[in-house]
Amino acid sequence: MSQFIAATPTPALRADALAGVRTRRTFAVCLDLVLVSLLVFFLWTASIVLTLGLALLFLPPLWPIVAFFYNGLTVSGARMATPGMRAMDLEMRLHDSGQRVPFVNAAVHALLFYVSWFFPPIFLVSLVDSEKRCLHDILAGVVVVRRL
Repeated sequence: MSQFIAATPTPALRADALAGVRTRRTFAVCLDLVLVSLLVFFLWTASIVLTLGLALLFLPPLWPIVAFFYNGLTVSGARMATPGMRAMDLEMRLHDSGQRVPFVNAAVHALLFYVSWFFPPIFLVSLVDSEKRCLHDILAGVVVVRRL
């Protein structure tokens, strides 16, 4: 339940931890979308070649599956960020403790992020939140900050 409390400040935040986060996140997402698309392209091509084209008949949509695990595994890893976030000097932490994000929270965050694209005005929440958190950040209990 504590993951839904937005008024509690993150204990591990420095004074400059949120400087330029929105802009950096935008560029990080663009880079991550390209990387996920490249991964999907290579997996799709390999599966078609290995199955002699039969994969076209039963291949599930790979993009959401790869994006789910890409975000979940990279954010919950030792570097606490996707490659795009690392390139933009960002990391994701748990909001209430400032600790590393578990796989479940990172994967749910990714799922909520991609669902948010169906309702773009939801992204405006970051303009009124004092910690520049989007709605999917608040629901997943995470905060994106500049790398410590």
